[in-house]
Order: sequence, then structure tokens, then C-alpha cells
Amino acid sequence: MSELIHQNTAALVIGGTQGVGEAMAQRLIAEGCRKIVITGRDAEVGEATAQRIGADFMQVDLSDTVAVMKLVDDADAKLGGLNAMAIAGASTERGSILNTSVELYDRMFTINTRSPFFAIQRFAQNAIDAGRPASIVNILTVSAMVGQSFLSPYAASKGALTTITRNAAQALRHNRIRVNGINCGWMDTPGEHKIQRDFHGADDDWLAKAEAAQPMGTLVKTDTVARQASLMLSPASGVMTGAIVDFDQNVVGALPE
Repeated sequence: MSELIHQNTAALVIGGTQGVGEAMAQRLIAEGCRKIVITGRDAEVGEATAQRIGADFMQVDLSDTVAVMKLVDDADAKLGGLNAMAIAGASTERGSILNTSVELYDRMFTINTRSPFFAIQRFAQNAIDAGRPASIVNILTVSAMVGQSFLSPYAASKGALTTITRNAAQALRHNRIRVNGINCGWMDTPGEHKIQRDFHGADDDWLAKAEAAQPMGTLVKTDTVARQASLMLSPASGVMTGAIVDFDQNVVGALPE
């Protein structure tokens, strides 16, 4: 049985209805969290996930920053004061430096950067007003350091969120609000399955082929990222703040042997 490190946690998981966000919500609940709100765009999917894992659901679209800010306030009020927030929602639409439209660029930065920025702002303002220590984890990506050519706006938007993560950690540390991030590598999620089919014409066995080519024979799994996020959100991580953990089997900066 897991140690109940989250028995005093009141958490908001933005993008918590599937994939790594759902896995994080499940891990928090398994480790004692009994006050938790998950969010997503799709009300039907969100309500079903919330019922299955034992969470509350609030609908929001990250493309609407004002609605995201209101949701943070609403979740704070609903749970009697948030002290943990994870941001897992993102858009991974494809686009290169040559073919990305202004509309795609703006949409990606709104979803992946602007809305998370203001979610962090409202979460921190509420915690400071209440005098509560708190913690935040942002799900980032190793692609933020370069990324494939077809992920240009995604890499740029997540690179900006990486800087926001560190900057917020610096700004909020004297308020005892910790902010950390996880740079995820290529991950096995429902969203990735859809992307591989829609954008890359992948066959049904794409995952097996992809995993066979990896150094450790697997893509990153959501439950392992969830364990790392849970630790970062909990008091068990002590004073850790401003950390960006590379969660991948390929070492950034390494060259072929």
C-alpha cells in the first residue's frame, strides 16, 4: 500500500480526464487525496473519468484563458482552498517553421503557454491570500529543447512554459509555493495513438514497432510520470522548487557513440 502522502492535499489537475493527467489524478487519489478536481474540454469524457476514479469534474477549454482563470477560482472555492495543481493539458498539433500558420501558432501558445501562465497566477494569488503553502507541477517535454521539425510551435510554446516554470518558482518561493516541471519524452497515451494515426498514417502496430526501437524497449508510461508528479506535489519533496526533470531514456545533448 502506498504511503498516504496526499491525505492533506486539495488538488486541481488541468487536463486530467485522460492520458498522463488522468494517471496523475489516480496516483494522487491512491496516495490519500480526497479533494480533487479534474478538467477537460469534453464534458461526457470528463464526467465518466471523474466517476470512475472518484474525482470532481469541471469543464474548461484551454483555448479560453479567461475561463481557465475562473475555473481555478471555482475549484479553489469548491475544495475549500487548493494547495496542489498539475497542468497536463496541451495541444500537440503539427507544424514546422515553414508551414505553421499564424492561427496555429496563436492557438498553440494560448493553450500551451498563456492559459497555464494565468492558471499559475490565479492559483498562487489564492494561496498567498489564504497564507497556504502550495505546490505546482507542469507537464513539459524534452521537445522544448529542440524537438522535431514538425513540432515547431509545440516546442516553442513548451519552451516558454519551461521558463515560466522556473521564473514562477523564483518569484513564489518566499510564499512557500513550489513550482517544478517534468520534461516528458515520447509517451504512450491515447492522444499519441490518435496523433500517430491522424498525422503520420501509422499502422495499428506502430506502438510495438516504436517501443522495439527504444533503448529500454518501451515508450514513457503515464503511470511512471504520475509517480514523479505526485512526489513533486507532496511534502515529501521538501524544498524542491524550480526543478525541471528530464523523464526520458534519451539523454539530452548526447551524441552517437
